[in-house]
Amino acid sequence: MSSSLDIAELGAIDTIIDAAIAEDLAAGDLTGRLTVPPGTAARGRIIAKQDLVFCAGPVAQRSFARVDPQLSIALRAREGASVRAGDELIALAGDARALLAGERTALNLLGRACAVATLTRRYVDAAGEGIRVVDTRKTMPGLRALDRYAVRCGGGHNHRNDLGSGVLIKENHIRCAGSVRAAVAAAKANAPHSVRVECEVETLDELREAIAAGADAALLDNMSDATLREAVAIAGPKGERRVLLEVSGGVTLERLPSLAGMGLDLVSVGALTHSAPSVDISLLFEVGG
Repeated sequence: MSSSLDIAELGAIDTIIDAAIAEDLAAGDLTGRLTVPPGTAARGRIIAKQDLVFCAGPVAQRSFARVDPQLSIALRAREGASVRAGDELIALAGDARALLAGERTALNLLGRACAVATLTRRYVDAAGEGIRVVDTRKTMPGLRALDRYAVRCGGGHNHRNDLGSGVLIKENHIRCAGSVRAAVAAAKANAPHSVRVECEVETLDELREAIAAGADAALLDNMSDATLREAVAIAGPKGERRVLLEVSGGVTLERLPSLAGMGLDLVSVGALTHSAPSVDISLLFEVGG
């Protein structure tokens, strides 16, 4: 089954893969070299041992290929597909030593991506159509491209990628600038015309100040449901107001349906990438071509 993944979406994915391989194979695979006769052929299956959302199959495929380009690696699941425990995800064949050498890197990257995609799908399903679920920059260091791709595989959306790709004025920026109004005004005066200016606010007065200063989006931080409803009333109806409303902080799966019905635009969830629980996947071997 083919995948819709374009490796270009993941940026320098080979740099990530090569670093992971070097971390695991800098001195070679001692156990494989000592126990597996040269030229031994094997077939393998990566299977799901739990229900999950499949993500980054081509990354696992590429990881094995970096170890040995002669390996045969066939994807059995589609990117973003929900798979069941026991389903085959990837079929492999070739030199047994090479398969063993690439196993951990491939499973680590695949498992990480599937974990993020699976958790994201749960949040997206809980939110329904009423609000867009987005990630944050609370990603695994060095794996941001993979984490963000996995969020998309799970049906979520991406926030700004890095500090240079958007303006998000937060509490400490406001303290340095002197006020919400001063911070927003400075950003609006100097930001590129193509960049939205978003400002984090913790009170309704700060929201009013941000709107008056011309903020394009407001990040409503750690507000109760009652306060969020007041914030929507201040900003105006969805589709008619000129400021996007994003809610962050204290967002749980149980709370999402309520948030989705308030008329908010976005909910950002750091847990998608900083707290995704590991998924259970395994590579099973069969010796012989």
